[in-house]
Amino acid sequence: MAERFSNDVVLVTGATGGMGSSHVRGYHAEGARVVVAGRRDDEGTALVDELGDRALFAHLDVTEPEDWGRAVAVAEAAFGPISVLVNNAGLQTPPALIEDTDPADWARALAVNTTGTFLGIRAAAPSLRRAGGGSIVNVASTMANVGTALFAPYTAAKWAVRGLTRTAALELGRDRIRVNSIHPGVVSTPFVNEPVPGSGTVIADAFSPDAFAVPRLADPQEVTDMLLWLTSREAGFVTGAEFVVDGGLLLGPAMPPDATAGV
Repeated sequence: MAERFSNDVVLVTGATGGMGSSHVRGYHAEGARVVVAGRRDDEGTALVDELGDRALFAHLDVTEPEDWGRAVAVAEAAFGPISVLVNNAGLQTPPALIEDTDPADWARALAVNTTGTFLGIRAAAPSLRRAGGGSIVNVASTMANVGTALFAPYTAAKWAVRGLTRTAALELGRDRIRVNSIHPGVVSTPFVNEPVPGSGTVIADAFSPDAFAVPRLADPQEVTDMLLWLTSREAGFVTGAEFVVDGGLLLGPAMPPDATAGV
């Protein structure tokens, strides 16, 4: 298959996590020059060493405007203007009723999931203009489409990303910059398979896939595949749109295989 991103510079945030590292590898395999951006310096450096040429690490706390400025500058100095920004970094909070939620958890969820995405668009838009246009994808969640008990901070933060995505699409469209969002369901990564920091809760345990139309958890590569298409020239007429990758989670319980027997 032709390398769809051979002339592109791609910056991925939260790039050392399960989904982030999958996205980085996907873009690199298709010829992109990839900026691995995140807070885990050792893991980011190891991933860059694994990839070899056309990859570099940029330390980035998405809640810090100064970090964003440095990350964009590092990308441009090494590779040129950014063509694709993937706002992938995210943070979940311990489960709690709203009345029991620590305001610090609320603030942190909004800072990483919403403000981090805002700061990314703000910092990268001028670079994307210098590239002659490109694509931004904000990784939201199926929780951005429904209410989710016990996870108010994360749910509210991801709902906000939907409005931010559509507003950015309107503001940047005439600069040939497309802005869309992806809404993964339950993806088999440490994010959902390991306890939420500060609690013993494992997100995957609360979302059994038995009732999904596709009765399993997603593989990170399946989200990456959607992302690669959405940021490619093949999706050149798509902006301000939302793409759910959830195996039917939001549809509700699927009909069992034998439900029509005898009908």
